[in-house]
Amino acid sequence: MTLDPSLREAVLGAVPKLRAFAISLCGNVDRADDLVQETLLRALANINSFQPGTNMSAWLFTILRNHFHSEYRKRRREVEDGDGSYAETLKSQPDQTARMEFQEFRAALAKLPPDQREALILVGASGFSYEETADICGCAVGTIKSRVNRARARLAELMSIETADDFGPDRATRAVLAGNDRS
Repeated sequence: MTLDPSLREAVLGAVPKLRAFAISLCGNVDRADDLVQETLLRALANINSFQPGTNMSAWLFTILRNHFHSEYRKRRREVEDGDGSYAETLKSQPDQTARMEFQEFRAALAKLPPDQREALILVGASGFSYEETADICGCAVGTIKSRVNRARARLAELMSIETADDFGPDRATRAVLAGNDRS
């Protein structure tokens, strides 16, 4: 199969953000990589259903999100490390302040309801507009705005942050915490 070079570039350009989103959903890098790989395979297998002139990233994110939720439904009956004994052995001590802040951020992010976390990652870290995020999530723009607002407020509360300047210099992290004006 020969893929149009512009489509190829659009697909490849979305991979880093797809991977970041997948990691935020899964919390596991290996599982996230598998999710991205499956997303790309599904996208290529169905590339003829992509509407030229529309947002390739949004299309790919929708495929990834739908596949994640399908897999989640299948796996939620699985019991991995039920007593948490294995998870307790997987500790690594942070070697710098930024790493500790990131771990605190990830822990706080994990405490958010899934729909809020998903909206926040799509809008704040992945750079999608509220409209694009609403399309990806299959809900109203107002719902996304509400989820993002509640997620940011809860993160700030969990992390005792009054302003985005209270948290590290990472641009993506600041974008998640800051109230970007996306309409």
